Amino acid sequence: MTLRTISPVDGSVYVERTLATEAEIAAALSRAVAAQRAWARTPLAERARLCTRMVDAFVARRDPIAIELTMQMGRPIRYAGGEVGGFEERARFMIDAAAGALADIPIAPKEGFQRFIRRVPLGVVFTVAPWNYPYLTSVNSVIPALMAGNAVILKHSAQTPLCAERYAECFAEAGLPDGLFQVLHLSHADTERVIKAPEVNFVAFTGSVPGGAMVEAAAAGRFIGTGLELGGKDPAYVRADANLDHAVETLVDGAFFNSGQSCCGIERIYAHADVYDRFVEGCADLVRQYVLGDPRDAATTLGPMVRTSAAEEVRRVTAAAVAAGARALIDPALFPADAPGTPYLAPQVLVDVDHTMEVMAEETFGPVVGIMKVANDDEAVALMNDSPYGLTAAVWTTDADAAVAIGEQVNTGTWFMNRCDYLDPALAWTGVKNSGRGCTLSVVGYESLTRPKSFHLRTAT
Repeated sequence: MTLRTISPVDGSVYVERTLATEAEIAAALSRAVAAQRAWARTPLAERARLCTRMVDAFVARRDPIAIELTMQMGRPIRYAGGEVGGFEERARFMIDAAAGALADIPIAPKEGFQRFIRRVPLGVVFTVAPWNYPYLTSVNSVIPALMAGNAVILKHSAQTPLCAERYAECFAEAGLPDGLFQVLHLSHADTERVIKAPEVNFVAFTGSVPGGAMVEAAAAGRFIGTGLELGGKDPAYVRADANLDHAVETLVDGAFFNSGQSCCGIERIYAHADVYDRFVEGCADLVRQYVLGDPRDAATTLGPMVRTSAAEEVRRVTAAAVAAGARALIDPALFPADAPGTPYLAPQVLVDVDHTMEVMAEETFGPVVGIMKVANDDEAVALMNDSPYGLTAAVWTTDADAAVAIGEQVNTGTWFMNRCDYLDPALAWTGVKNSGRGCTLSVVGYESLTRPKSFHLRTAT
C-alpha cells in the first residue's frame, strides 16, 4: 500500500511512500527491544550528548524544514520556521531537566538499611503524532522518552511524513545507536496492530477524541500506559479591566494562527459587557487585515486549511450558526482567495452566538471564533466550564489575584493570564475531560515515560 500526501497549497501529490509491511513492522519492534536494553545502561550524560547533537542537526535544517512544513500542511512560510524554534526550546529544556527528574528519590535513613526509589525506563515508546504541529507535538514525547532510557518508534500523520523522516535523519547524524529511534509509515489498521504488540510498553498519542478512543481500545487488556492529548474548545475571558489592545491582538492571533488548526487555539471568547462592543470591533478590524493566499508567498498571513473537507466542515458549522441567529462580521469577499471546494477559507468572527450552536459547543479546528457578552466573572466561569473539553483556558485582566481566583474555578489543564496558545516546557502539559489524560513536558512529564523501582538494601547482617 502507498501513502500519498496531497499538498493543500496546490492539490499536488507532494509525498509518496510505501507503507511498512508486516515483516518490516516486526523487525522494527525487535530492533527497538534489543537497542533499548543497551541504551538503558548508557549514562545519562551520554544520552544528553547524543540528543543535543540531534537538536543541533535539526536546527541547522531550519529552512528546508520550513518549506516542507508549508507544502505538507499549508502554514505560511513566514511562520513555518517558528516550529523549529519551538522544537529547540522544548527539546533543550527536557534534556536539561532529565538529571533532576530522573534522580534517585532518597528515603529517610534507617539504621542497617539503604533505601531509595529509582525511575527506570519502560522499554519501547510508540509515538503517534498529528499534522497540525508535527514537530511540537512529537518532541514532547520523543526526546524525554530517549533521555529516560527508552527506545522510540514514531508514526507520523500521513499528511506530514517528511517530519518523521527529518527526525530519523537528524538522529542518524547525531550518532544515536541503531534501533533506538525508528520511523514507521503505517495504515490505521497497522497502527492498532503496533499498539497491541507485546514489544510496545507505552503509547504517546496526539490527535482527535475518536483517535484517542481507538488507542485506548487497542491497548485494552495490555496494562500499558497511554498518554492522550486530544481535542480542545479553549475559552478566553476578557474582563472589564483588561488591556483591550493587548487582548485583541493576542486573542486574534490565538484564534487564527495556523488557520485555527490548533488543539489549544482559542475557539470561544467571553467579553465583559463593559468592554464587549470595543473588543468585538477591535477583533473584527484586525481579522480583516489577514492576507489569505498561497503560503509560499511571504506576504501571506493566513494559509489554506489542511484539506478541502476540513474547510467545508468549518463552512457548514459557520453557516449553521448564522442560520440559527448568529451574525457574521467578516465579509468573505475581502479575501479573494476564499473559494468553496478548496482548502482556502476566509476567517470569520461570529457574534450573537450561544451554547446551543455547534460552533460554540464542539471543536471547530478552523479560522472561526465566536464571541459572547457576559455580565460578570461567575457567568464567564460557568460558560467556560460548559464544555466536554478542558485543555487550556485564559483570562485577560490586570488583576493577578483575580486571575488566580477565577482560574481555580475553571476545569482546565492549563490556565493563562494575558496570553494563550503557548506551551511553556517548564510547566506540565495536560488536559481534562475529553481533552485527554496524562502529562508531557516539565519534570512531571518524565513520570509517564518511566516507572518507579524501589531498592531496599539491608547493609548490616
